[in-house]
Parts: sequence; structure tokens; C-alpha cells
Amino acid sequence: MSYLYLKTPPTGFGVGSVGQYHDIANGLSLCRGDVNSTDCAACVAEASGEIRKRCPYNKGSVIWYDNCLVKYSNTDFFGKIDNGNRFYMWNLRNVSNPLSFNQKTKDLLSQLSQQAYVAPKMYATGESELGYSEKLYGLVQCTRDLSSVDCKKCLDGIISELPSCCDGKEGGRVVGGSCYFR
Repeated sequence: MSYLYLKTPPTGFGVGSVGQYHDIANGLSLCRGDVNSTDCAACVAEASGEIRKRCPYNKGSVIWYDNCLVKYSNTDFFGKIDNGNRFYMWNLRNVSNPLSFNQKTKDLLSQLSQQAYVAPKMYATGESELGYSEKLYGLVQCTRDLSSVDCKKCLDGIISELPSCCDGKEGGRVVGGSCYFR
């Protein structure tokens, strides 16, 4: 965790391994693409402390905060899409026209996915018009251990879960161990 704390803030991403053979710890930390290095360091420090408190005997764990995620395991997970760790969050308020809103949300997230997988930080944000001076905002990001092809695959996979997660809701997230949208 100390290694990730030192490595992550300058670029917003860090990976590392400590130990050898059957006694190895692999770790990854990622800050949201728009988080500055000071806030990134604070988030990784908080997440690292909390993950050790909550999961003291686990061989693998992931913790998510608004500004970062920290993940560790005794197996080599680098460069592999993590479909096993995922959760949904959604706003309790419903939109007035769910069919149109859902389509516009999917379109925006798909557009952002196209931008993110070729971006250096594998991160993209954007907005689209909903009408009546209302806007829809979106954000997507992948962990940078993924190839750009796997980033796109990861994002497309979670965007396809939009109906299960957030159908007609004013806001929502699908957060995974390798990528997420908001």
C-alpha cells in the first residue's frame, strides 16, 4: 500500500507487486481522471487504510471511493478485465421520459467509451442536451493496466448493464474492478 501511495499521485495510476513465488501481493490504484495529485494522494491513503481495516485477512480486495479505487490480490490480475467485482448505484428520482432518456444516456456513454479507450488516461467526460436547457453528464474510465481493446470491451460490457442498473433514473453508476461509468 505504501508503494501505491507513492507511485499513484503523479500520474493518477499505479501498479506494483511485492514478494515472490507463492507469497506475493499485487496491487493497483487508480484516481479519477480529473483528480489532482494532492487529492489523489489523500484518497489512496484513505482507501489503503480502510481496505486493511475492513479486509485484514483477505487475499484479495477492492475498495472504491469517489476519487479513487485501490485493489490488491495474491493472484496476477494485471491486464485482465475484472468482471467479478461490480456494484450499481442509482438516483431514486425517475425521469419524466424514460425511453428517450435511456437512449440518450446510452448514446452519451457509448460516445465517451469511444474516446476513453484511446485516451492516455483511459478516461472521458462529456455532456449532451436533453432539451429545455437540461443537460446529461457522463463519465467513463478504465484502469490503465488494460489494453485499449480490453478497456473498450470492459466499458461496452458495463454500459450494456444500464437497463438493469439505472432504467429511467436521473443518475446512476456501474462500478467494476477494471472500469466504471457514471
